[in-house]
Amino acid sequence: MHITQLNRECLLHLFSFLDKNSRKNLAKTCQKLLEVFQDPLLWSLLNFHSPVELKKDNFLLGPALKYLSICWYSERVKVCNIEDWMKNSLQKDFCNRHENTVSDFLLDVCNRCPNLLSLTLSGCGHVTDDCILHLLKNCPNLRSLKLENCVRITDHTLEAVILYGGSLRTLHVDFCRNITQAGLERVRENCPSVMLRADRSANMIPDSKPRKKLMLEKVSRKSVQL
Repeated sequence: MHITQLNRECLLHLFSFLDKNSRKNLAKTCQKLLEVFQDPLLWSLLNFHSPVELKKDNFLLGPALKYLSICWYSERVKVCNIEDWMKNSLQKDFCNRHENTVSDFLLDVCNRCPNLLSLTLSGCGHVTDDCILHLLKNCPNLRSLKLENCVRITDHTLEAVILYGGSLRTLHVDFCRNITQAGLERVRENCPSVMLRADRSANMIPDSKPRKKLMLEKVSRKSVQL
């Protein structure tokens, strides 16, 4: 029996075992397999392991997407997570090449995937609070938000969770060094049903130069004295 003689349900099942590239390559062989590749039922879950993968034409975004994971574990991710003021010109050039890649992709998800239930980001050092805010607004069914080593995330994201994360049940902000203990406490007070985890996040060194931070502390002490 030729593969194209199988019914659609069987073909969808076979496609589900393939990675994105293999699905795309198989879809190029005939119209019937291309139609299977384009079936939204095949794309309820997407996993990406580098920003480059987000630009490939080997997947579909649509209302069927429920589970999305973008986890960048490469050694190069360390460059993106260095404080901006500590990066040299070579490191800044590297970051500039993909600075908006993940954020632009997530904004596309906001517009096309309103039924998203779970989002996991790891090592996405350029994702901002505004991006997560838009996602929470446009994906009201989101139940799990896991952010690890997303260094630009601040208390503004925690405030967005309080305002728009009504369906959230799990929130992880591990190694997000620019959130504060006060922000975490606000989430605990206002969202008691959310399972909150923040390993090595609050009270870490924020993205401000030590000298600048010292000057701010001095100004603060003078204001108290006055």
